[in-house]
Amino acid sequence: MEMTRRHALAGAAAIAAAPLLPNIPAQAAAPLADKQAPSFYRYKVGDTQVTVVSDGKNVFKLEDSFIINAKKEEVNEALEKAFLPRDVFTIHFAPLVINAGGKLIVLDTGNGPTAKANSKGANGLFIDHMTAAGFDPKAVDMVVISHFHGDHVNGLLTADGTPAFPNAEVLVPAVEWKFWMDDGEMSRASAGRMQNLFKNNRSIFEASLKVTPYEWGKEVAPGLLAVETPGHTPGHTSYVLSSGSGKVFIQSDVTNNPNPFATNPGWHAFFDQDAAMAEKTRRRVYDMVAAEKLQLQGFHYPFPGLANIEKDGNGYRVIPAPWNPVI
Repeated sequence: MEMTRRHALAGAAAIAAAPLLPNIPAQAAAPLADKQAPSFYRYKVGDTQVTVVSDGKNVFKLEDSFIINAKKEEVNEALEKAFLPRDVFTIHFAPLVINAGGKLIVLDTGNGPTAKANSKGANGLFIDHMTAAGFDPKAVDMVVISHFHGDHVNGLLTADGTPAFPNAEVLVPAVEWKFWMDDGEMSRASAGRMQNLFKNNRSIFEASLKVTPYEWGKEVAPGLLAVETPGHTPGHTSYVLSSGSGKVFIQSDVTNNPNPFATNPGWHAFFDQDAAMAEKTRRRVYDMVAAEKLQLQGFHYPFPGLANIEKDGNGYRVIPAPWNPVI
């Protein structure tokens, strides 16, 4: 419609008169929400469906000892460059539920119910969000564990110490199992964190779980190939999930949050048991993923953690996959 002089003058008059209208407060349509909706995201790899399920996050004060070969100010500068706050660090957690070959598979289990209580619901949310996504823990056929840190194994048990997935076989890396179940290794563990990890792992796996060790280089579930990626722990394992022409690299903890550990792959975090080996593994894996243009699923990436990787100087650039409303 053509704008006439009369229309323009009428519009100007209405704008001028607006301040004379009474100041009527807005009426809220609904009370303010106090929590997010359950967080899960689905995508397909060939005929296999992957559901990324958020276990929440942990935010803690950044200490000088967090990265053992970089100064705190360097870390803060890297965080600022990624538009993240200084002096704190955020770790995300995202186990997977995989529908493959007629099997329902859980890959890592999150921080568990004790963490949910202690964090006041900031993490330990895997079972809640998994159930909201339509999965019954009793229907899980297999639980595949990448390594024996609490944020990956503590969700194996309920708050009363019984199996959270009562009908599932629990598959664990053979190298990892051998290390943590070795009484000699436990006797040599340094005081504090390492001793506590041994105690925690023993208490979890002494529960009535059906545990089967698996070997690297073999499929542990339909289309799920176990890949040797040690350093973070002795038996740390990643996976290649394949179906038809689809393929995704599930990295477990090859890096933690990609900012700063993908952009600065030479930085050594205190939680890497063999930091030099972890760096070597990180560079080898990311070089391969970038060269083969594989999509990568990160356990500690910001949710939902599906991304592409490319080389960027001495580090790597992470490009999050776009959210897809269609499965």
